[in-house]
Amino acid sequence: MQFDLSALDTSTLVFIGTLAFGGLLAAFVLASGLVALLLLGTGKLAWILVSSTLLAVVHGINAGWDRLVHHAKSVDVAADFPGPPSPGTGTYPRVILRDS
Repeated sequence: MQFDLSALDTSTLVFIGTLAFGGLLAAFVLASGLVALLLLGTGKLAWILVSSTLLAVVHGINAGWDRLVHHAKSVDVAADFPGPPSPGTGTYPRVILRDS
């Protein structure tokens, strides 16, 4: 026995067509959602990699600066620089010349 579509009522054909079209739409929505989830996951993974790399770089710079500051604090450089100038008025001969 062969299946004869002419024996079906028009409303039955419309119902079957609507179900088929709905199935196609559902498949498209599911595929689009899957692609969106994949893109979001890839974007989040890229963001985590970039942000953790930048955070590691900043932490490395801060740690290096901290080591440099602690090293500079422990070095004695007082002999390299002259002391503060004395608050006097100058040399003795100038004071004598000025008074005369």
